[in-house]
Amino acid sequence: MTTTDNSKMLDICQIKALLPHRYPLLLVDRVLTWEANKSITAIKNVTANEEFFNGHFPHKPVMPGVLMIEALAQTAAILSFLTMGVKPDENSVVYFVGIDNARFKRPVGPGDQLKMDVEILRVSRGIWKYKAVGTVDGATALEAELMCTIRSSADASQPVGQ
Repeated sequence: MTTTDNSKMLDICQIKALLPHRYPLLLVDRVLTWEANKSITAIKNVTANEEFFNGHFPHKPVMPGVLMIEALAQTAAILSFLTMGVKPDENSVVYFVGIDNARFKRPVGPGDQLKMDVEILRVSRGIWKYKAVGTVDGATALEAELMCTIRSSADASQPVGQ
């Protein structure tokens, strides 16, 4: 019998305390587990009521790839804040620095649950690099390496890595 460590789960209210995103761009519904400096597993429940399905595509609803990448990035940001042991303030912003080796393996649509596994590869000079994989029912839907930095909006005009 396996047990779940509920202390490592985060509900939507706890997620909102770590991310500035709100509807319709909050794309993480629950954190299932996380380990500081290592990895996180979260989910996005994809429903037919998602705004983007009105235009992408009415005849065959598919979650846009850019939003799946964004969901992975939001999951990575949560892991970064949990690893640092801080809650962001109103000036904290997580910026994409790069996306490498992004591959989309299967479409994601209404009724799917996108499970997101993100692992920290390294942190150097304020740049976080992650390996991120999204699956549906155990099948890989997408994978990518993401690079992000956390900045204060007051420092937003400064070049990344400075």
